[in-house]
Amino acid sequence: MPGEAPLLSVRGLRGGYRKRTVLQGVDFDVARGEIFGLLGPNGSGKSTTFLSLTGLLRPEHLELRLDGALIEAGGREMRRRMGVVFQSPSVDPNLSPREHLALTARLHSVPTDKARARIEALLAFADLADRADDKVKTLSGGMRRRLELARALVHSPSLLVLDEPTVGLDHASFERTWTRLTELREREGLTMVMTTHRPEEAARCDRLAILDGGRIVATDTPARLQAAVSGDIITLTARDPDELAAWLKAHLDLDARVTPDSVVIVCERGHALIPRIVEALPTGRLEAVNLQRPSLAEVFSHLTGRAFFSAENPA
Repeated sequence: MPGEAPLLSVRGLRGGYRKRTVLQGVDFDVARGEIFGLLGPNGSGKSTTFLSLTGLLRPEHLELRLDGALIEAGGREMRRRMGVVFQSPSVDPNLSPREHLALTARLHSVPTDKARARIEALLAFADLADRADDKVKTLSGGMRRRLELARALVHSPSLLVLDEPTVGLDHASFERTWTRLTELREREGLTMVMTTHRPEEAARCDRLAILDGGRIVATDTPARLQAAVSGDIITLTARDPDELAAWLKAHLDLDARVTPDSVVIVCERGHALIPRIVEALPTGRLEAVNLQRPSLAEVFSHLTGRAFFSAENPA
């Protein structure tokens, strides 16, 4: 609701590891029922933010408010109201999904009757009802990830914090995970904060904070962030991208960025330029053409002057 106080408010988050300061003063608010993303390449400060919010890392400074009240990161009240999904696997391979959920319910002091019903509902939610009593080590990677999500929900938190929730998942598992996240928001009004280095995942969030060098360089909806970058993106797939880029410069005076299997051109009115390129190129030089608006990776590059994906940050 417009004007409604945020569920979560983070102010002045600063800190890092040992004597190295990673976060330079991070501020953001998360509205009730919102999926809020923290997007950035490796080393931008996403995981440090996650560890600080969950109390696993003690920052130099952090003012944290939940429902307007000052609260300690990792403290009892925060643990009561927060569910956490870690990037690295954290399930015991020798326990079953049902045992994991039952143990979590006991740790959070969920009453027995309520816990039993909640566990069955979560097993169904995670599509694990038919594997509920199998050992985790027999489950696929996607099943284990769904179990981690279900485990974070046992105590009915109002805030879910996820660190790279779809890391390592194939496309089908990625889609299933996001179907469940949106279902949670719609069904339970759950508020979520997630870190991600996947621009296509960040595009599904309600709002984003783009991190670079331990600072937030922009915060807005994905659509508004993309609209702020002018131009279209033309991707030309070719057997020899370097040769194609040189030809485009020599014959059409077009500057292009070369990737391992394509040539990328940023321009205005891409739909009008594509026919010129196709007509001018010798037959067989071009394999495919794609036109799109700037992605969030291009938004990052526009804001920071650096490539989102690089040799130092391949993914």
